[in-house]
Amino acid sequence: MEFNKINISILDLIREAIGADNVFTDEESFQRYGHDETEDLKFFPEVVVKPADTASISALMKICNEHHVPVTPRGGGTGLSGAALPVFGGVLLSMERFKALIEIDIDNLQATVEPGVITEEFINAVAEKGLLYPVDPSSKGSCFIGGNVAHGSGGPRVVKYGTIREYILNLEVVLPTGEVIWTGANTLKYASGYNLTQLMIGSEGTLGVVTKIVTKLIPKPQQSVVMLGSFTENEKACAAVSAIFRAGITPSALEFMERKGVEWVIKFDDIKFDLKNDVNAFLMIEFDGDDLDNIFKDCEKVNMVLEEFGCIDVLFADTAQQKEELWRMRRTMAESIKSNSVYKEEDTVVPRAALPKLINGIKEIGSKYGFESVCYGHAGDGNLHVNIIKAGMSDQDWKDKLKDGIVEIFELTTRLGGTISGEHGIGLVQKEFMPIKYSEVSLDLMRGIKKVFDPNGIMNPGKIF
Repeated sequence: MEFNKINISILDLIREAIGADNVFTDEESFQRYGHDETEDLKFFPEVVVKPADTASISALMKICNEHHVPVTPRGGGTGLSGAALPVFGGVLLSMERFKALIEIDIDNLQATVEPGVITEEFINAVAEKGLLYPVDPSSKGSCFIGGNVAHGSGGPRVVKYGTIREYILNLEVVLPTGEVIWTGANTLKYASGYNLTQLMIGSEGTLGVVTKIVTKLIPKPQQSVVMLGSFTENEKACAAVSAIFRAGITPSALEFMERKGVEWVIKFDDIKFDLKNDVNAFLMIEFDGDDLDNIFKDCEKVNMVLEEFGCIDVLFADTAQQKEELWRMRRTMAESIKSNSVYKEEDTVVPRAALPKLINGIKEIGSKYGFESVCYGHAGDGNLHVNIIKAGMSDQDWKDKLKDGIVEIFELTTRLGGTISGEHGIGLVQKEFMPIKYSEVSLDLMRGIKKVFDPNGIMNPGKIF
């Protein structure tokens, strides 16, 4: 791709359009916005901008489109696919000043929010009004809702409530050419042409800049209980997952954790937990609703299913403190693994009945190439996070052979009816694996869509394909 560098005249145009106080060219800004949470990647922009309104972004995009300058939108910087890295330099567009919660519409169970609002703050704000926004990725305390839209984020409660795709009704978007559009309508039904809202969700900032978000809300359940089932084998725990749903039960969350991950969490976060010697895997199962008696009936049914699959112990947590401790163990798992070892995280997803074959295959592939793995994730929707641990691999093998092992993991995932990312996105680091899942015809359709939205290719270039 050929882009122009930002010279003094272009920089002056940007300053005039969005205000000099919103434009940064200092080394500290370049360092801060040149990385995200993806492993070992840094790409520095030529300028960082922090506008605070749609009109400013529109003016910025017109300048960059005219002068063929790349623009990379960025949310909270918590991404794991390198999607917010300015690989071609240019403009790093931070959305951190778009932090207004514009309206919570109780009558219509909707909210309008700007993309720089931290996800957990939004969840808490609607909860105060007795409502639920159930999209809660592990990074909810620091990620932006706009980044969640860009990546099609999920989280633990997808299993009952669905991904972010089920909760976004309408989006205000600035196109790469500077025009401003609304993608849909603030309605629960939409049968009026192509669904541009759904096209924008998961597009990772390659089609436009989201500046306002209209979300659906639902009444907040009043009660919840968490169960933790212990198993001697990964495969048995994974096999129990689909059986729970076949028994007619839908938990609000169903998480899988491997023993090694729990060991590292205990060490990293000083969590008090009795980890028995014969336990190698866990299922953490949450139920919510308004009737506690009905919740406990579901717990009893699930307990019988777990016993069928060799569950050796079940812990019930019904107090707020007990539930928080278990969720803290799950939510800090990624950070604890990152602190313990050289690693690379992959984000696989398969039909949930295929989970036993997936985790068994991952272990076999690891043995073949010499790496270890720690797996955990949202088992209820078939989403398994695979943390590949360098362990005894030599530096040379880690550099030369790891990619072959990842390819085999994704080939296995695809054979099992899955795909190469459930919620982390493709971005920069996964794009080379897209042909494993998608034919050239499909990829050409995606490229064609990109060309229609972004004729000069300036919008977050170098991502997805």
